[in-house]
Amino acid sequence: MSDPAISTPEPTSPDQPDPHRWWGLAIIALAQLMVVLDATIVNIALPSAQHDLHLTNGNRQWVITAYTLAFGGLLLLGGRVADLVGRKRTFIIGLIGFAAASALGGGAVDGTMLFAARALQGAFAALLAPSALSLLTTTFSLGRERAKAFGIYGAIAGAGAAIGLLLGGVLTEFLDWRWCLYVNVPIAAITVFGAFALLSDRQGQKESHLDIPGAVLGCGGLVAIVYGVSEAESKGWSSTLVITLLIVGAVLLAVFGWWQRHTPHPMLPPHIVSNRNRGGSMIAMGTATLAMFGLFLFLTYYLQNILGYSPLRAGVAYLPMSAMIIITSTQISARLLHYVPPRLLIAPGMLIGAGGLFALTFIGTHSNYVEHILPGTLMLGLGMGLVFMPVMATATSGVAPQDSGVTSATVNTAQQVGGSIGTSLLNTIATTTTASYLASHVRPGVSKLQQEQLSKTAVVHGFNIATAWAAGFMVVGALVAFLLVTAGSPSRREAAEADAAGAADGAAAAGEEPG
Repeated sequence: MSDPAISTPEPTSPDQPDPHRWWGLAIIALAQLMVVLDATIVNIALPSAQHDLHLTNGNRQWVITAYTLAFGGLLLLGGRVADLVGRKRTFIIGLIGFAAASALGGGAVDGTMLFAARALQGAFAALLAPSALSLLTTTFSLGRERAKAFGIYGAIAGAGAAIGLLLGGVLTEFLDWRWCLYVNVPIAAITVFGAFALLSDRQGQKESHLDIPGAVLGCGGLVAIVYGVSEAESKGWSSTLVITLLIVGAVLLAVFGWWQRHTPHPMLPPHIVSNRNRGGSMIAMGTATLAMFGLFLFLTYYLQNILGYSPLRAGVAYLPMSAMIIITSTQISARLLHYVPPRLLIAPGMLIGAGGLFALTFIGTHSNYVEHILPGTLMLGLGMGLVFMPVMATATSGVAPQDSGVTSATVNTAQQVGGSIGTSLLNTIATTTTASYLASHVRPGVSKLQQEQLSKTAVVHGFNIATAWAAGFMVVGALVAFLLVTAGSPSRREAAEADAAGAADGAAAAGEEPG
């Protein structure tokens, strides 16, 4: 028998909406914020954690990678578990586990304990994130309310990473790096209480079965690829380990795709990703996060190591971009999506984001924040605010309730894998370019001061080239979104459905008229 505290009655129909839906949205958004900001909150705190726990330069990256590896690799499995067990039940389990893993990490006494805690955080985030998005999908299914709800959710998803950088700076500077992990415990406690009281959900699909071979193939392929890309950052793309992992990951995913077309109970039903609107939206999400997360790495390092910003000041520097994402998602995208085809928001948004990235390719070793950095980050925030909300709304639209969890997981996977690949790929481009610049500009007999200046110039040059690549990826994403995402505006679809229903009713009435 199901637990009445967790398994609640099915959500009301669109004609009788859930009276607690907006409070429920606040709970869902808070959980999503916790998951997204944890991908970046420890970035600024990493030097302090490295010093306290005596981490080496070679293994310190696992504080970040352990989280993204478990998160990205297990998302599809987490989405299907949400469909089978029930979204609300999975949501609450994910929250409790995430809080426990955060407490474990905050109390870490050595690197191994911290790495294990971060991996556990990622595993529970893989349960939490898809169940949160699918709860939103089933709570807000039609009309302007759906657009508004996804506008708020998209703002959180887009701005959460930058908010994490700010919060990490505040906590590290005024408390301790451990609070970057401890802070999740009270947030999760509030969210669990709210979930019990405010969220409703249909029960899990008891007649379905978990696709164990699909879970092993899909999760194994994603883990191998994310792990391979993360290792490329330190070992290089030509490393035997990296090449082997990428090949194994690609083979496992190819076999996974074949298996999903032949098994009677697929973990990822093929129709979910074969739909051009969902497929195009997911490619756009992956491309956007690839570019944006790569920039976060460069800009954080640039602000602290080149311009000499403190952790707090570096975090504050991201505030305008975060505010722009939130304002654009909630006040522009959410208002326009009901009337405008999604691609007319996604494609222009990615082009505006590409323009912001291109503007940041002109920064130098003595650039001014207001004149040289702020305009580009504001443009990027404007563009991402136009992208994230319609991408998520389009990718989860029209999905059967029993598939909403795995569909939401696929969207999150695109975001997480895109961010992981972007960080490693663009960092490799930056470091290679920096090394080439130094090799071609080093001259014998220069002073130590000149060497330091040359080193800074080379690093910034590497950032500029990598950011230009990020802008190029964003342009490609805009083109893909414009060509693949062909869905009309929700208002036009609703009008067409109403006309079709009216015509059917008229035909039925005519057929009943006496001859």
